[in-house]
Amino acid sequence: MRVPPPSSQIMTYDPEANEAMQKPNALAASASDASDRDRASKPKANKKSGNKPNNVRKIRIERMMSKAELARRANLSVLTIDRVEKGFGCRMDTKRKILEALGLRLADRVRVFGEEE
Repeated sequence: MRVPPPSSQIMTYDPEANEAMQKPNALAASASDASDRDRASKPKANKKSGNKPNNVRKIRIERMMSKAELARRANLSVLTIDRVEKGFGCRMDTKRKILEALGLRLADRVRVFGEEE
């Protein structure tokens, strides 16, 4: 035998409340659309160091080395390798570690990372 729940816990269906919840607020929708347009029209700002293309990924792939293996050999994190490959700036020490892990000489720095500013 089932016992009905107390009257305070009985849920009722109110179609007007349901419709009100499903109708978007026109003012909120237009404000969010405007902010989406503003974001789309503005160019993304580069980080302080900027994105400079380099040849780290190309050389790593030529040597059939994964990011994880390069990171292990250079004693760096995979995230750092990923950032460097995307062109974000890094410290000179990081560049030196990457060059040595790739089996390159320090003189190859310009070929791998490009000219410094």
